[in-house]
Amino acid sequence: MGITYSKKTDAKWQNNWESTGLYKFYPESKKQKLYLLEMFSYPSGAKLHLGHWWNFGLSDIWGRMKRMQGYNVFHPMGFDAFGLPAENYALQTGVHPKISTETNIVTMEKQLRTIGATYDWDYEIKTCEPEYYKWTQWIFLQLYKRGLAYRKEAPVNWCPDCNTVLANEQVINGSCERCSSKVEQKELTQWFFKITDYAEELLEGLNTLNWPAKTKAIQRNWIGRSCGTDVKFSIEGFDTMIEVYTTRVETLMGVTYLVLAPEHPLVNIITTPQQKTAVEEYQQRTAFLTEIDRTSLTKEKTGEFTGAFCIHPISGEKLPVWISDYVLGSYGTGAVMAVPAHDERDYGFAIKYQLPVLEVIKSMDETYTTLLPFTDKGVLINSGVYNGLGSEAAKAVIAEKLIAINKGSNKINYRLRDWLVSRQRYWGAPIPIIYCEKCGIVPVPENELPVELPFDVDFVPGGKSPLARHEEFMHTTCPCCKGPGVRETDTLDTFVCSSWYYLRYIDPHNVQHPWDMRKMKQLMSVDKYIGGIEHAAMHLLYARFIYKALRDLGYTQGDEPFLNLVHQGIILGSDGQKMSKSKGNTISPDEYIEQYGADVFRTYLAFGFSYLEGGPWSDSGIKAVKSFFDKMNRIFERYLETANSDKGESEPALDTIRHRTIKAVTEDVEKFQFNTAIARLMEFRNAIAEYQMKDGRNTVFELDILRDYVRLLAPFAPHYSEEIWEMLGNETSIFDSSWPKYKEDKLTSNTVEIVIQINSKNRCRIQIETDVTEEKMKNIALKREEIVKEIYNKTILKTIYIKGKLINFVVR
Repeated sequence: MGITYSKKTDAKWQNNWESTGLYKFYPESKKQKLYLLEMFSYPSGAKLHLGHWWNFGLSDIWGRMKRMQGYNVFHPMGFDAFGLPAENYALQTGVHPKISTETNIVTMEKQLRTIGATYDWDYEIKTCEPEYYKWTQWIFLQLYKRGLAYRKEAPVNWCPDCNTVLANEQVINGSCERCSSKVEQKELTQWFFKITDYAEELLEGLNTLNWPAKTKAIQRNWIGRSCGTDVKFSIEGFDTMIEVYTTRVETLMGVTYLVLAPEHPLVNIITTPQQKTAVEEYQQRTAFLTEIDRTSLTKEKTGEFTGAFCIHPISGEKLPVWISDYVLGSYGTGAVMAVPAHDERDYGFAIKYQLPVLEVIKSMDETYTTLLPFTDKGVLINSGVYNGLGSEAAKAVIAEKLIAINKGSNKINYRLRDWLVSRQRYWGAPIPIIYCEKCGIVPVPENELPVELPFDVDFVPGGKSPLARHEEFMHTTCPCCKGPGVRETDTLDTFVCSSWYYLRYIDPHNVQHPWDMRKMKQLMSVDKYIGGIEHAAMHLLYARFIYKALRDLGYTQGDEPFLNLVHQGIILGSDGQKMSKSKGNTISPDEYIEQYGADVFRTYLAFGFSYLEGGPWSDSGIKAVKSFFDKMNRIFERYLETANSDKGESEPALDTIRHRTIKAVTEDVEKFQFNTAIARLMEFRNAIAEYQMKDGRNTVFELDILRDYVRLLAPFAPHYSEEIWEMLGNETSIFDSSWPKYKEDKLTSNTVEIVIQINSKNRCRIQIETDVTEEKMKNIALKREEIVKEIYNKTILKTIYIKGKLINFVVR
């Protein structure tokens, strides 16, 4: 009988899975739960592209194996439907974001079903629905009540093209990570989440996570913990002091001037009348520079003298106070003690403005010729009583001195800033705050949530939130005094929606609570989380913070949301860049599925690329994978044609290959090394085909082999495997069967691979027992189909046999 596989096979089994509820999650199951989650997608374009298949289709391979291993797999899917991608798509097409998003979601749902993944669609969520963002607003209110959400005026990153503020994490090399426009600085009153309160716990928690080392390193660097000293410099003629944070207090005796950020609050107080005009002009020039511009090592250093002097806390020397844009008011104390002999930025500034350079540390290597600035550790010089001390010893002694004279203290500092969550765009969750002239800032009562996003809004951005132009939305009643109030018109950063979606998946239809605590305790934490490394310092950091904050509020348990993390590599578009709708370089999977079926395409993605590395897209190998399926068809056809034939002997060599393959494929899939797992299956198929060519084979043994083979194949090609499983006489789904297990004692064999040659040219390879005689080896070889064809009507002149290696027939 002939076996065919096509899109019809896919449709048959997708309908079967849906009608039987095969992939429905049953919380009451006694099996061990396993929460599998991929970072959900943005429905910002009309269709899924190949990159989505790569993200969502291949992780399903691991989930299917775990299901067959006996786990109760929870595998939900949904849509991160708010935010700039969806709004920008709406702006391009002229269609309202709600309409375009909902239309795109319907299309993407259909396409996601063609992947053949094990999603339980009963748990689907869409972040743009009021039923979801009601609870996003609820989380905002809980943070506000805890003091973790606050409002302040601050310099922010402004994208002139997107017309919205950006968090620091969304600015890449001074440009908007979404549209690549040059980012500007603005002073705006914005809402922030106090993620800095959790800096130390976020840092320490990384030690408990099974995450890629690079990802943890990115978060550690972003959090930026440092141990240093706060040093106080009194200001001549003023009662106040300038506080400086430094990690190199051992260089204190080399300070020759101080530098304040232009926005430091003391600048306008201590600047002398003679310097006032120059300082104010400098402040105006630097006000619109981005943080990236200001801290660039290649940018020429600029500054102005304030006219003020401070006093060195130990030597008592007068030191000039300057301002410069290379110092940031938002980092540390907004002031630095300049040690030009031992800091590159300070050195460049000092040389330009002819300020003193005093060397106070020299190398411990006597042969080393010091080139300034010398930034390594060494031995103190020109430091009075501290001369001769090593850097570490001097650091401790000088810090003790400062503490003793009340001019310093030890301090731990972090580079991490609070999370800016306000966005001046329409398509997002409204911030649930009302402003009242009498009562001030008033949170919306929880029983009035959600604050719904109005539909009839001119959503074209114009510098302020489009909601500010919607009179009916803006004007409301103060919940406290019942007087007139004005709603907050900014919307929440879409990362707020995605910082807790893994919790809503657990209980998506609950109208009374964001989730049921019993269900949360049953399913959290996520056992395997899959997504791109580009989210290391944004989504992954934000979600950890929100989870910990909710834990402290009594709404979650445990310390971390994602215990195990896998980053898929990136499949690059035809232009060599990451596939993105915004770049217009996406590739549609639809034509490949139409021609080859979902399983051929899915298997090609798994085989043609390393899942953890990715690579440039090429379809040059897809025909080879189609050929692999055709060859699989033949081994199943051969069995089905001869299933009732005489029973011969089983073959130990094939049994060994079976158990080695089970072991290798299991280990490879566990490590997401899908390409090598498929290579093992190809080798196994070849071995089965070899066995089928023998006379008097044991078809009972063969059926057992084929059952294990198709079960190993099933996670990669679920539709095809269901079809074959049914043909082999099974009445239930292959995914309700058990994953094959290998036996240790079957991993070794007393067989060896022999090459069969004709006239010294390789014709085939076979497995035989190591103790086979030359005569038996000759008889086996001469019955091989490949050899029979080659020596037909020819004379064997000589047989050369090298035991354990080869047999060569010399013919003419």
